[in-house]
Amino acid sequence: MHTVEIVLLLLTLGAVSGLAARYVPAVPLPLLQIALGAALSWPEAGLHVRFDPELFLLLFIPPLLFADGWRIPKRELFTLRRPILTLALGLVLFTVLGLGYFAHWMIPELPLTAAFALAAVLSPTDAVAVSAITRRLGMPEKTRHILEGESLLNDASGLVALKFAVAATLTGAFSWAEAGRSFILIALGGLAVGAAAGWAYARARATITRRVGDVAATQTVLLMMLLPFAAYIVAERLGVSGILAAVAAGITTNFADLERSEAIAERMQAQITWTMVESSFNGAIFLLLGLQLPAIIGEGLTHGPHAWWLLLGYVLAISAALIVLRAIWLALAVRRSLLAARRSGQMPEQPSLRLMGATALAGIRGAITLAGALSIPLLLPDGSPFPGRELLVFLATGVILVTLVAGSIGLPLLLAGIQQPAEPPHAREERLARIAACEAAITSLKKAGDADTTPPDAEWQARRDEAVGLVARDYRRRIDTLDDTDEGTEARAKEHVARRRAHVMELELRLTGLRAERAELYRLRRAHRINDDSLRALVQEVDLAEISLRRRLGVARKR
Repeated sequence: MHTVEIVLLLLTLGAVSGLAARYVPAVPLPLLQIALGAALSWPEAGLHVRFDPELFLLLFIPPLLFADGWRIPKRELFTLRRPILTLALGLVLFTVLGLGYFAHWMIPELPLTAAFALAAVLSPTDAVAVSAITRRLGMPEKTRHILEGESLLNDASGLVALKFAVAATLTGAFSWAEAGRSFILIALGGLAVGAAAGWAYARARATITRRVGDVAATQTVLLMMLLPFAAYIVAERLGVSGILAAVAAGITTNFADLERSEAIAERMQAQITWTMVESSFNGAIFLLLGLQLPAIIGEGLTHGPHAWWLLLGYVLAISAALIVLRAIWLALAVRRSLLAARRSGQMPEQPSLRLMGATALAGIRGAITLAGALSIPLLLPDGSPFPGRELLVFLATGVILVTLVAGSIGLPLLLAGIQQPAEPPHAREERLARIAACEAAITSLKKAGDADTTPPDAEWQARRDEAVGLVARDYRRRIDTLDDTDEGTEARAKEHVARRRAHVMELELRLTGLRAERAELYRLRRAHRINDDSLRALVQEVDLAEISLRRRLGVARKR
């Protein structure tokens, strides 16, 4: 099957599986997609797709990592940089060494350098898999941000470790000094290329917007979609990390977006576009992983020297070793952090065992691991087969499945017992920001009245005061709904609840009215009273108003 047809089929199946997952919410979507891919390829007449690691990394990974870098909260990323780097760098090295020696001890016929290659392949967590599994499980915000940052940055360290493990297997030589220099060059070079690409795009976009306004929103969003591919390709051509380049481009673009508060059309199109890209590409990745399973399992069972039960034991043992190594590193890191905090006079709260277990179990492996395993060369320089390559690919694939299943089953169980705050920090920040925005709007109404230079006219002034009062009253009602500082007595609390319920009722009525407006507009179009252009323009206004109302209604109902 042609590559373009395969990509289109994967995207279609990703959308279909996403719809199917609505009917089986108990099964995580990634596992459902892997099972669907395996079912499609298992029969002899099934869909057989040749997995090209380089093409896969270029086509699917850059936009997803760019989107993660674009969306991840930058404040938390820099605030938590120490634990993130501890996991992204220190844990990767700890895993490579610990798991490498363990795998060589467990499978003596596997050379130590090849065992290190396996450990390097398995050392990075997968940003796509971690995000897909933990997004809606109620993971505490600080822990979730650390996991997201770790999975974005540890790909480079894992792939660099793989590069040197493979080189040591091919040549029989290894240098720690050379490995360290290469890692610094590859990582910093990738970050620099991505930041430069994001900065150049931001400058070009600002120039275009300054000259033509927001009418070029569609074109600028299209260029943003192409930006991660450009950053990845340039970085790879320069011999640095294309993965980190895509992440850095997303982070840089997000910083540039802070100066574009007036670009409404571009912002809405970008949000919708990236939501669609993430959904479809995530599905394609897990489907592609499922399509590879039968072939990899078949080769491992039929061509390898080990019995199936022994291979299964290896997979389970390596998966358990990964979790144990991760738990040990986390325990040491937490202990060090607590000691440092106490020395500085702070009394931090120690994480619960449930949270520590959930963090250890959240080290999910995914498509990056499979791509790295399949990128291991087939032959040594002398023409002999790479030692244990088929076994490495089989073990890596098995560990991916085990960590996905363990995370999908174990994380909900562990997180269900963790006490969540009555109001999460981000929810409180949002509520206070809404109050501040409403107060700023009321202040602006007063300033607008004071700055008005229109000649005095009694009737005009009365109408203007009435309009200002209506708008200000709406903002004050929103403040009353959001503010919880007036709940000092039982009577005030009841009054506060009553106001909120009335506000919810008002918003629901407004929403009903908007839907009636939209239905009438479509009736007018069907009756040929308006044309398609008028319909699109009018419906867009109603849609924007409904989006705002639904957002406000959701916040009001939660309160």
